[in-house]
Amino acid sequence: MHEIVTLQLGHRANYLATHFWNTQESYFDYGASEEPLTIDHDVHFRAGQGPRGEDTYTPRTLIYDLKGGFGGLRKWGGLYDQGDIDPSSQNLWDGSVVKQQDTPISQSAYQKALDEGLDQPPKLSSQTVRYWSDFSRVFYHPRSIIQINDYELGSTIVPFEKWDCGEELFSKLDKDHDLLDRDIRPWAEECDQMQAIQIFASADDAWGGFASRYVEYLRDEYGKTPLWFWGLEEQAGQGQRAKQSIRTVNIARSLQAISTLASMYIPLAVPSYAPAYIGFDPSSQWHVSGLMSMAVESVTLPSRQKAGSVRRGLLGDLEAALNANGNQRIAELQCSVLDPPTQHSDRRTEASQAANDDRIAGGPMQQLVYEDEMEQARSSLDMSFSTGEISATALSLRQWEKSNHVFGKMESIRGVPWEGHVMNDEDEANSRKRRRLASLPTVERYFNPLPYPLLDSFPEILQGGGSSSKAAAIYGSLSTTSQMSNRTKGLQNMVSRMVDVVEREALSNGLGEIAEAYEEGWDSGSDDDSD
Repeated sequence: MHEIVTLQLGHRANYLATHFWNTQESYFDYGASEEPLTIDHDVHFRAGQGPRGEDTYTPRTLIYDLKGGFGGLRKWGGLYDQGDIDPSSQNLWDGSVVKQQDTPISQSAYQKALDEGLDQPPKLSSQTVRYWSDFSRVFYHPRSIIQINDYELGSTIVPFEKWDCGEELFSKLDKDHDLLDRDIRPWAEECDQMQAIQIFASADDAWGGFASRYVEYLRDEYGKTPLWFWGLEEQAGQGQRAKQSIRTVNIARSLQAISTLASMYIPLAVPSYAPAYIGFDPSSQWHVSGLMSMAVESVTLPSRQKAGSVRRGLLGDLEAALNANGNQRIAELQCSVLDPPTQHSDRRTEASQAANDDRIAGGPMQQLVYEDEMEQARSSLDMSFSTGEISATALSLRQWEKSNHVFGKMESIRGVPWEGHVMNDEDEANSRKRRRLASLPTVERYFNPLPYPLLDSFPEILQGGGSSSKAAAIYGSLSTTSQMSNRTKGLQNMVSRMVDVVEREALSNGLGEIAEAYEEGWDSGSDDDSD
């Protein structure tokens, strides 16, 4: 069934993943629909049974968070509710027991409305979303909920922010419990044919260190399984200077340690430039994660397609297109919204209008076979989620594109009619062969008529559609480019002044080797010869 097992490491990662799971849940067809969906739900969900024998269908995921990070979510709530169990009743001690218990965090009004089955739950806002669980629409298996009690969310006394803290925490937990045996292996053994493991984690705090050790163990255990890492980063320039330095070093260490082991490493940072149709609050994790999820969910959509419907691209297939040379595992995520958000009832009309968007490769404004195929690969979308975005103006973006070499690229266009955009197998094979012979970038393109759903749990960050908007057409892409060399070298120069002498050489050399992988086999032509 080509299952994907997901790991969610940290509070910010859980915000992103909650949007992701809400979107997956929205694809379930609970009644007769006009058009059958092409989503294979078994890729991300598992069938099971509740305590009373009822059938359940829950995400195939592991959710790690610190004490206090789960909000009003209960480990045994929802489908697996076992009622209130008094711990003292299970204690072997027959003496007196003094019970100390933190005040439980109350459910959000939105969650209460969902539990009561109300058709119109209260509208969410940045003020009412306190935790990622406040806007979750999905029931989780109790095995998915893993609270780490060694640290408390938001603690200023013992903050969970330095990379070494994450490494030490993983070593301690693994020594006590053997995390792979306790957490990962039961999920992996349920899979008929595991397609990949995907990890959402913040890369600029201690979770980066925790994730690096986790990835190391996963690579040893599942050597041939694609392993995709989505590394979240805070907005640049936020917070005190000392905090910024810690985050920068954490990012460098995560990049150096994880990108060499993961199949793909995709940085996820707040875009430094957003088009006029995007209005979001960079200080709201609900907003930021919603924007990121719109791009992440769209570019990975081909991996959960039913066979024989639209073109399917497993994560291993996407990896092959992106890492064509074998040593370029860091990809840049870009995204554009092709049309204003639309009502489902108007989807076909608006989708036809979106199909005329000249940003679609192969659309009416462009030929399917470009006269300049390098320009096709270089085409830039409206938002970049990579770190160190160079510019915020269209002019400088064009200048950046001219000096940027693309090694591999995949594009996912959704919510528009695909007729006239898709090549048949023979033309596709010929195009791929011609590109390879001409040393041109590998470009794989996927179309899907299914638009991105704008749920009531999704923030209203798309301007022009109004509160009644239900869906949007999305153009997303992943690419490996020479620009990663410049970004890695910039990071290398910064951290060389921030770390001690003992660590400086190893970290600097590791980043230098990563940068070199994005320089091989091409000439930027930027150096002018002087006579």
